[in-house]
Amino acid sequence: MRNGSLYTILREFTGDSALQLTNETLGGVEIPFEIVESDPGRPGRVPLYCYRPLTGSFIRERLGLLATLPSYAAASRALAEADGIERYLTLRGESHIPAAGRERADAALRCFLARVFEERSEFGLDDGRFEVAYEELEHAVYEGRCVTTVIVPLLGVALAPDATEVPLGDGLALVPGDALKDAPTEAVWGAGGVDARSQEPHVLLVLTATQERTARVPIAQARSRFRRVLTAMRLFERGGYALGPNVWTRSDEGAWRAIAFGSTGRPRFITLIAASQEDELRAFCNLIARRMPTGGEVAWALGRYEMGCERFAPFEALTDYLLALRALLEPEGPSSGRLAQRLAVICAQPPDRTALAERTAHAISLERAVVAGLAPAGPGVDKLVEELAEHLRALLRDVLCGHLDEDLRTVADDLLQTAAAGLR
Repeated sequence: MRNGSLYTILREFTGDSALQLTNETLGGVEIPFEIVESDPGRPGRVPLYCYRPLTGSFIRERLGLLATLPSYAAASRALAEADGIERYLTLRGESHIPAAGRERADAALRCFLARVFEERSEFGLDDGRFEVAYEELEHAVYEGRCVTTVIVPLLGVALAPDATEVPLGDGLALVPGDALKDAPTEAVWGAGGVDARSQEPHVLLVLTATQERTARVPIAQARSRFRRVLTAMRLFERGGYALGPNVWTRSDEGAWRAIAFGSTGRPRFITLIAASQEDELRAFCNLIARRMPTGGEVAWALGRYEMGCERFAPFEALTDYLLALRALLEPEGPSSGRLAQRLAVICAQPPDRTALAERTAHAISLERAVVAGLAPAGPGVDKLVEELAEHLRALLRDVLCGHLDEDLRTVADDLLQTAAAGLR
């Protein structure tokens, strides 16, 4: 087996399909059949005939019904992203190969189910038949190629207890470490390895890519995509996320090889991604990948925000967050003294704007202590910095999602002008 994730996804879909198709037959729907000669080509014998179930036609007519199964979406995505599906469809005798990836995936799922249940009048899942059908699919898809897997721990995040995989698209997925077969112990449990198993296993960010066997491992691509997911996570939900210091890679089912990744900070607490958030997270990661800024104030502010996220203590990140907010809201420079008011008018309701402006002004007054390397001035400062970071996160998220115009200074000044007119 070259692709354990694809195997697991297809097995779950096949099991669900078996139950659904069984319910159809128990409900009185009959499987069509044809009459064929059971022993053709033997001269001098009286021909014998038998009934052969047309399970392929039966499945084809119910593909829309099977598409409503919970496991269908993951199976369709997995095959749509796999190279070589055209070879498999040709092998299964398909005369028309759909051009669209989703339609090719549906055709492949139909052919795969027809192969598993070929010439059967009952739809119980037979392990032997599934293994044969999967081996045939995998051989066709990966002929002359290999599946390269690159993983890195995504620290500071937890998935729903029953989650086995959260696909993010284009070969990326979040997987609980103990659900990934043969994953390196250090990747799953941290530097403590086996001795650290009293804690929860890490969530792994997994990139699966199909490539020529002679091609180099796509480490640079993996690092870029892992960093992009980390950025999306930091914008998606309040948290203290980081990537582990090493990535691991392997080809097919070969040995894992560790490669240094570099520090991206350390997690401050664990944020749970509930099952109800999985679709939203997947859509958000794809949106951020498409709309990631490459230049201008928003890109610069996002970079400073991430620098702040990677500081070891919240107070150390104060200057990063203030610089990012000034780039977005105070292009005239700190001497204008407009940052606190502009942030408050966008991020707070009218009754709370004065309080937020005062807290922002207090944060600005503490900046010199950071520059001078002094200790935090009094209790509650870390909480103040985290509050500032949360407002910055909300601004960046809303701009990248298109909910706010990226010219936040004009947005804020228009709101201030409207509020002043309302007081007259």
